[in-house]
Amino acid sequence: MLKMRSFLPAVAEQLFRDIKKTYEETSQIPDDLLIALKFVFGPCALQALDLVDQHSVTCLLSPSGRKAFQVMGGSGRLYTCFVSCHYCPCPAFAYTVLRRNEGPLQTASSSKDRENLVLWRMLLKSV
Repeated sequence: MLKMRSFLPAVAEQLFRDIKKTYEETSQIPDDLLIALKFVFGPCALQALDLVDQHSVTCLLSPSGRKAFQVMGGSGRLYTCFVSCHYCPCPAFAYTVLRRNEGPLQTASSSKDRENLVLWRMLLKSV
């Protein structure tokens, strides 16, 4: 299982490239790629994509180039997620990622992977 975990981040990066290329060519993300996202990232993939679809995520960029994401939670509370620490203070993150450790990429910094999902979805929507 250890070898598989070290291989999965490369799979995720290739998946992101495939999604971006397909979206640029067709303006759609086919079901097979969405299913692949769920397989690689687990249930947090759907939750992250859902947040973006609901326009609940804002990417903030400082003049120095640092990024942070502000996420409006279902309760209306605003959460700030700093890219540098790969952590979200929301209860869903604490339960899904920290407590339950869901998804095969959790050892590869799951919050970073979730952040990448959100970022890619935002980038694809802006193309």
